[in-house]
Amino acid sequence: MTEMLWNRLAPFLSKRYISSFQTSALSSSSSSSSQIQPWLFIGLGNPGEKYQSTRHNVGFDMIDAFAQFHGIPLTTHYFKALFGEGMVDGVPVLLAKPQTYMNLSGEAAGPLAAYYKLPLNRVLVAFDDMDLPCGVLRLQPKGGYGRHNGLFTRLKSIIYHFRRNREFCRLRIGIGRPPGQMDPKAFVLQKFNRTGRERIDSAIKEGVDILTMVATKGLAEAARLSNVDQKYKHLRSHDFQD
Repeated sequence: MTEMLWNRLAPFLSKRYISSFQTSALSSSSSSSSQIQPWLFIGLGNPGEKYQSTRHNVGFDMIDAFAQFHGIPLTTHYFKALFGEGMVDGVPVLLAKPQTYMNLSGEAAGPLAAYYKLPLNRVLVAFDDMDLPCGVLRLQPKGGYGRHNGLFTRLKSIIYHFRRNREFCRLRIGIGRPPGQMDPKAFVLQKFNRTGRERIDSAIKEGVDILTMVATKGLAEAARLSNVDQKYKHLRSHDFQD
């Protein structure tokens, strides 16, 4: 991690943590093991009041809820994203909401990961997914595009700006399938009905806990603990549509 990043995050560190870090740094100034690598959590959505609370913006909602829970201000515009940085139990966490519109999100995600010199296994992207029932979450270490074209287009931009590397983490947020013959593009730009909103609000609270576990326990442990519950939630919810 660069010295610049540590200087930025220092105000968030406890005196005990700084003392511990400085002691270990003095004992081995060349060792990177004494430095905690940050996580970058990116939520996808469309900017502007017009898109607030729509299905497509649940990635934004997830980052907003996480930021509020942990007291991380999202007030800086950085690399075409609304950006914030803070600490979660001693772990540096960077938050971003790309302001490029959904299908160009990679223009923000790629430069952010590159600037902070983060390996993609320390980058997590949260986004809406029609392939999961409304309110069901799925944490994945990596993956492809999904089945529907909207997800293909969205993640294609991110993968392209990650130099065609798919090894980033994903938090998929289920919004369900459109009813009947409804155009999926219209479906994702609509707001939830009351039942759907209740399910998503509950899922976002669960998602905050999941992201906290990712930061503090690691991706593998967070996935092990959360995906089983979400799997049974999926089985309970698979017949319901928003």
